Amino acid sequence: MRILAIDGGGIRGYYAAHVLRRIKDTIGSEFHKDFDLIAGTSTGSIIAAALAVGIPIERVCSLYEAHGHKIFKPDKLSIGGMLKPSYSQRTLKRILEQEFGELALKDAKTRLIIPSTDIGNGQVHVFKSTYSPDFTRDGNVKISDAVLASCSAPKYFRPAYIDPYLLADGGLWANNPSLVAVTEALTRLDEPKDSIHLLSIGTGIGRNYYSLKRVNSLWGFLTGWGLRRFIEMLLNLQSIHSHNVVSLLLSGEQFVRINFETDRSLPLDDPNMLPDLKSRADRDFTTASTDIERLLRGGHEA
Repeated sequence: MRILAIDGGGIRGYYAAHVLRRIKDTIGSEFHKDFDLIAGTSTGSIIAAALAVGIPIERVCSLYEAHGHKIFKPDKLSIGGMLKPSYSQRTLKRILEQEFGELALKDAKTRLIIPSTDIGNGQVHVFKSTYSPDFTRDGNVKISDAVLASCSAPKYFRPAYIDPYLLADGGLWANNPSLVAVTEALTRLDEPKDSIHLLSIGTGIGRNYYSLKRVNSLWGFLTGWGLRRFIEMLLNLQSIHSHNVVSLLLSGEQFVRINFETDRSLPLDDPNMLPDLKSRADRDFTTASTDIERLLRGGHEA
């Protein structure tokens, strides 16, 4: 049971996309054939959904390169996301509709999971393709709508309405969807734990969000916590937690995690980071390429 899981992280998803491009170019992977389950949250849902329906990873990389500045074009009336979302959802929605067209979750060529958050009912919400006879709710949901919901991070974009649900970013509870995917394999798909092999790709972890020097200074939500820093830190913490739990569930031979850390903060919405993200992805793929190939090809039956 091979699982691919891709973290959320806004524009930083380009890092994960480029890692996957290197995997395809070097190892020759056909992702919807090599993976029995693909899961992606927020920006990772764009990549996961594209791979699950057979859109080339090169095309996914080009979306970040061509449209990153358009998607993250600030709305000056938002006052930094305090009065309204920082960015218009229209551009992202249009791009997703262009790429996925009328494709629905039932059209996925492999099992697909997209976490979101039901903010209307205070519940988690997981979109799934129609791989289980016990779960058929989402088969006719357009992929573009499911991805838009998973990408609708508070402050950055307005929530998405998919009748009858009001949905926001899946990163609020599953920014790293590895644990969701492994749990699905163990429970609904009834896979033995020893049969699971997971490739988990992150989008970077920033560490330096708050300064010890400011502890005794004015510390309100705006002056100390900061809405942007607070959200980014929460998403990072969720990714770290899921990684830690999965590391305890799976042995080292079953699990490859590709990610990077930095001492500075990593914004979700800075397209100027693309060259640095590409460089890091190249380096990290090179380091992990042997482990990735072992996970994909070891004992693989054509």
